[in-house]
Amino acid sequence: MDVVVSACLLGEACRYDGGSKPNEAVRQLASRVRVHPVCPETAGGLPVPRPPAEQVGDRVQLRDGTDVTAAFARGAQACALAARNCGASLAVLKARSPSCGVGFVYDGTYSGKLTRGNGVYAQLLEGEGICMVTEEVVESCKPSVEHPVAIVLGTGLGHLSSLVHPVRRIDYHDIDGFPADARPISGHRFEATVGTVDDVPVVVYPGRIHLYQGYSAAEVTALVRHAHRLGCRDIVFACATGAIPGNAHTGLGILTDHLNLTGVNPLVGDASQRGLETPFVDMCDAYSPYLRTIARGVADDLGIAVEEGVYAGVVGPSFETPAEVRMLASLGVSYVGMSTVLEVIAAKALGMNVLGLTLAANYSGDGSVTHQSVLEEAQRNADSFERLVRGILHLL
Repeated sequence: MDVVVSACLLGEACRYDGGSKPNEAVRQLASRVRVHPVCPETAGGLPVPRPPAEQVGDRVQLRDGTDVTAAFARGAQACALAARNCGASLAVLKARSPSCGVGFVYDGTYSGKLTRGNGVYAQLLEGEGICMVTEEVVESCKPSVEHPVAIVLGTGLGHLSSLVHPVRRIDYHDIDGFPADARPISGHRFEATVGTVDDVPVVVYPGRIHLYQGYSAAEVTALVRHAHRLGCRDIVFACATGAIPGNAHTGLGILTDHLNLTGVNPLVGDASQRGLETPFVDMCDAYSPYLRTIARGVADDLGIAVEEGVYAGVVGPSFETPAEVRMLASLGVSYVGMSTVLEVIAAKALGMNVLGLTLAANYSGDGSVTHQSVLEEAQRNADSFERLVRGILHLL
């Protein structure tokens, strides 16, 4: 996987003050990918050290008012060409920089105040369709003993829990909010494992409950709240789905967005009882662009075929009619299933970084799917799914 990284984050002394801003999480990521260090400001011919610069409208100026827009643009174009030539899909850029800032930059008053926008270089990378994140995002997604990665596994995918080197096990019925009378359906187990996979701290939940079993939205999302209480900041949801003909094929997929067609929402009711300050949650980028890009990069490097698409969550348990499949196709849906959307909403509300993975076990509406056929397809894809998840954990 090719990744562009601001050179100052790797320890190169290229900042305006002659120093650097090394970041350990970024350095660790860089050690596991094909890294391409960049500094648009030095590439534009600016010296080190130099006076600080900030964006003022569509210009870049030094503190004394000197206009250096041309130098910033020249360096940004050179580094954008380098990113294009190496085929980078991800850029880790220095937060708030007039060149590399993503989402926010200093506002030109030299007061430390921020304004919405991207740096000059980040603007070009956005046009290239490259996923851009700051060092803060990489840090927030980095697993640790205090912040293990939660992995919730769907129908037939629970075998991944066998990879965990266990520290302790937790019966689902001991989890606050999980229904005491719940019993797992075929392909699910109700015992979480806390431990490590390839030395990466994880909490693996090898099964879930569903709305179609008669449980409430709050009960369905109990595992998410439990993972959050354990300190998990990253959460991976894996589910079995049907592929919508014409929009996706069977096999492994990465979820990019969703339609909640269940008619319920886990945020309804008293927000404080859900551990939330407010139920009004922004669902843009509910599926972390950074984690999605990491997953795609791992799949490409390992030669694992994956597609990407929008997931529609329905109640079930009946499979879709041909008319429903045609409707979903017209809405741009790639995958349809009976879980995940409520869990993602709950995780997003709690500030967690979400990755959605799916195994499309059949073509939705083809008339041949059964619960047993889904389990069999999951078994056939077990090796690829395992390698994908392990590869993602390794990069994180």
